[in-house]
Amino acid sequence: MKKNRLTRLMLFGICVLLASCSGKSPKYIIGVSQCSEDIWRDWQNSEMKMEVNFHEDVELRFATAHDDSKLQSQQIGDLIESGIDLLIVAPNQRSSVSPAIDRAYDKGIPVIVFERKTDSRKYTAFVSADNYEMGRQMGRYVVNRLNGKGRVMEVLGLEGSSPAEERHKGFTDALKETDVEIVAKIQGDWTETKAYEAVKNYKGDFASIDLVFGHNDRSALGARKAFQERMKTSALPLFCGIDGLPGENGGIRQVRDSLLDASYIYPTRGDQLLQLALDILNGKPYEKETLLTSALVTPENAEVLFLESDEVMRQAQNLEKLQKQASGYLQQLATQRTITLMALILIALLVLAMVLFWLYHRGKVSAQRERVVNNLWNLEMPEEVKSEELRVKSEELRVESEELRVKNEELREESEESAPQEEEVAESLEDEKEPLFIVHFKKVVEARLADSDLSVDDLAAAMNLSRVQLYRKVKSISGSSPVELLRTARLNRGYQLLLTTGKNVSEVAYDVGFTTPSYFTKCFKDEFGVSPSDLQSK
Repeated sequence: MKKNRLTRLMLFGICVLLASCSGKSPKYIIGVSQCSEDIWRDWQNSEMKMEVNFHEDVELRFATAHDDSKLQSQQIGDLIESGIDLLIVAPNQRSSVSPAIDRAYDKGIPVIVFERKTDSRKYTAFVSADNYEMGRQMGRYVVNRLNGKGRVMEVLGLEGSSPAEERHKGFTDALKETDVEIVAKIQGDWTETKAYEAVKNYKGDFASIDLVFGHNDRSALGARKAFQERMKTSALPLFCGIDGLPGENGGIRQVRDSLLDASYIYPTRGDQLLQLALDILNGKPYEKETLLTSALVTPENAEVLFLESDEVMRQAQNLEKLQKQASGYLQQLATQRTITLMALILIALLVLAMVLFWLYHRGKVSAQRERVVNNLWNLEMPEEVKSEELRVKSEELRVESEELRVKNEELREESEESAPQEEEVAESLEDEKEPLFIVHFKKVVEARLADSDLSVDDLAAAMNLSRVQLYRKVKSISGSSPVELLRTARLNRGYQLLLTTGKNVSEVAYDVGFTTPSYFTKCFKDEFGVSPSDLQSK
């Protein structure tokens, strides 16, 4: 029994050690639901990933819906089920994704809506640039650029999305009371490909268009490509967009290189988004509504802005290299720690194996004694004891024992010297009925097991034997003294009571004849290798 418990303990210890080899679980898991995948969102995701490197207890989980509202709703549900602590979401459209966002909020998950609005008010914070103001500022720029008169094509963003609606409203408001006219509104979806196809299918006069305003830089470039194919060598109109991203393919460079006449910087600020998320999770103060600052990019400032953004990107790339190098060092350190831990596990296994080997050989030495004791105190009576013949013999034994007791008393009065001879005679008689002696002794002990005052003299008297006779008889049969067998019987009964009743340790200790629960606990642990309270907790 002890060996089995130690084996289970060893296996449990190995599992704990192996579990400690794995990486620490993150403190926070943040889900990011992007409505689409493009250069603007790639840049924003990179900023969040860069920022999370400074918070080792944070995990980011990204999902991209590719302008599919149904897919985005499903992805938000998957993020919720995965156990995220906070949701950052850019809704594809105002209304279609709102129910999924509401479900997250209703489950107690903080929600940050960024860049695009939702019909619901169930969000924790909102972060965006002012899309109406960007449209209005771009409209004012177009009026000045065309000297207050001209024909404009507007390539709209995704229908039903808040940036498209607000940029259009701001743009048209700026053109009021001017001679700049919107002669064509082309429905796009924020992608260069869709803008190219939509403009290419325009049935109006391309040559009459003075300026094309795309709701983002990619839409403006798609329209430019369609105009180049249609007009060939004719002079192209001006093209303006919104986003003004840095980098080789960003709007700032496109303005510098005269592919676009103007753009409007729409800040990504992924780092600010992540910091806001952590402030919310850590219970720090935060703004519920945050408007990001932006600026117009024109041929006059494009060169300077490009140089500045190029320097920022270069520094960001250097920082990313340093972080990757640091991550490599940390990975090496983690590997070394794992190797060290595995070595400790092997040492622990060797030690445990040696302990089990020693216990095994110790168990073999005491196997004979354990078999005798277990047989003696087994709750199930042997079949032969249950037979009628054995009950008759047991009755005869009691009669003979009574006669022997009387005879012993007479002999003891005659001479003290004859006592050893009496004992030998009594022992020879008892030897003939050794199985009945065991049964009788067991009954005597079990009948008074709860009596803490029970002594060997009491047992001897109950067996109609002297103390010396009882000692010799029990010792010859079991190899143990009567005191040892009495304690073993009490401990075995205590073990059964702990397993089969709802009694506590103190109640069981008194029920089996121990005077104090503490002494019972000590003897129990010495016998079984486990404390009574540990046995009950299994």
